[in-house]
Amino acid sequence: MTFPSQRQTTDSTIASGPSIQQPRALAAQPSRNAGKLLQEPLNILLVEDNKDHAELIARSFDDQTLAAITHVSDGETALDYLFRREPYNDDDEWPMPQMVLLDLRLPKVDGLDVLHRLRSSGQFDDIPVVILTTSHAEADVEQAYHWHVNSYLVKPLDFDDFSRLMTDLGDYWLRWNRYPWQSTRS
Repeated sequence: MTFPSQRQTTDSTIASGPSIQQPRALAAQPSRNAGKLLQEPLNILLVEDNKDHAELIARSFDDQTLAAITHVSDGETALDYLFRREPYNDDDEWPMPQMVLLDLRLPKVDGLDVLHRLRSSGQFDDIPVVILTTSHAEADVEQAYHWHVNSYLVKPLDFDDFSRLMTDLGDYWLRWNRYPWQSTRS
């Protein structure tokens, strides 16, 4: 998938090598749904090995709402992060995500294996996991739902379609979906 050039990111810092970016709060933008924004940033763990895709995903959330995205580029680092293994055991520096965006074809540990380990542990049952992948394979979809993925999305090859998917994803999970920690008064 090839996308037009994007502006350079200057507000993220790389920590502990090139595979993880510390969370960055993305600025809220006014919109027709501004009253539906989460009160606090939603912590999202983005597990994506393609840097261009990761940047496009982060930028799409820039345009919509408030989110703090932590990006990791392989399945092993995602598991270390989620299971709070060194060096990711400091909750202040590396907050537990409230949502995981997970690619399938990852280095070190495959995305379906990451999903299986998360759901098998019982520790992450209340964290939505959304598969965001290029795989149309029926076996991947079936296995993901067998292991209780919350949503399975296939990345479109067209840039405009990909951008629209990310806008819709942000609208649904960050604007419309209700989370247990949110007040019932909104």
